[in-house]
Amino acid sequence: MPWGYTIHGTGTDLYHLVQWFLIYSILGWIVESLYMSFCEKRLVNRGFIFGPICPIYGFGALGAYFLLKPFSGNLPLLYILGALGATTFEFLVAMAMKRFLGEVWWDYREKPFNYKGVICLESTLAWGIYTVVLFAVLHQMVVAVSDSYPRSIGSVAGIVLLCYYLVDFAVHLWMAKTPDASERIEKIRRDFLKKQS
Repeated sequence: MPWGYTIHGTGTDLYHLVQWFLIYSILGWIVESLYMSFCEKRLVNRGFIFGPICPIYGFGALGAYFLLKPFSGNLPLLYILGALGATTFEFLVAMAMKRFLGEVWWDYREKPFNYKGVICLESTLAWGIYTVVLFAVLHQMVVAVSDSYPRSIGSVAGIVLLCYYLVDFAVHLWMAKTPDASERIEKIRRDFLKKQS
């Protein structure tokens, strides 16, 4: 892969973008799974796929970082833009999910000041805080983590994790769009095991 290629408009090479994306996606999965496990008093996997990754956090964090970087010196403006930007992103993702998957994987209908259960005031206010935290401390920590291991390890891990994610996502997307997918997968597994014995 052309890891040294600088992505236009970011000033960052492909290697670091992939590392940051994966770190934010895994971190988002950890935080959301822990929060929901605490709320529901049971272990909850908040990811769409089998693996511990929520790519919406990777895209959201990097999108916010690069789009809002020019405003990083103005915390009140950064808060407002982060809250509005992330809420818009959440709404657009929900609409895309509804169209392509037939459902949205979160529901704010019990929250006050929600719109169609896909956005709510509580989340909007939280997105603003997350944006300020992203610029104040989080991104520097993610950069430090991505620079703490050898580039050779990061390159291999990046390729392996991206390939795993794409395959895992494709399987889950197929399962979501195919009502009897679980039965088909189980039949394939049984047929494979029969051939092995």
